[in-house]
Amino acid sequence: MRITRIQITLAGSPTDKLLAFAVVTFDDCFVVHDIKIIQGAKGIFVAMPSHKITDRCPYCGGKNSIQSQFCNQCGKRLLANRSRVDTQGRTKVHADIAHPITTEFRQELQAAIIKAYEEEAEHAKERGFAGAPNGADAGPEEA
Repeated sequence: MRITRIQITLAGSPTDKLLAFAVVTFDDCFVVHDIKIIQGAKGIFVAMPSHKITDRCPYCGGKNSIQSQFCNQCGKRLLANRSRVDTQGRTKVHADIAHPITTEFRQELQAAIIKAYEEEAEHAKERGFAGAPNGADAGPEEA
């Protein structure tokens, strides 16, 4: 599978952890939206699109976030420990919608997205767009 296009949209302020969103097209026939580019403690990483994990109230059947303590519909207390936990014991709040299966393709995809992000961030800085990384918040240059 070939990555045929990566579109980057810079997000927020340069002090935010969420740096940008990516849209990636594969083989000119399949697209994945809402890939996040995030500044983590160990550097920039790519987070695949995900959705919040929910469950149903055992009393009324109302839909609730897995972190909810009370039902959004009937208000009754929900059972504790309804969720799965990750390897560090943290509650899994999100589940991937789409993700690479092999380590090799994950690394290839992440490298391509980060490269495209760095190029877009540099172009934004050169053009003086607000929200560009490294404090280039002056806005577009006036002629």
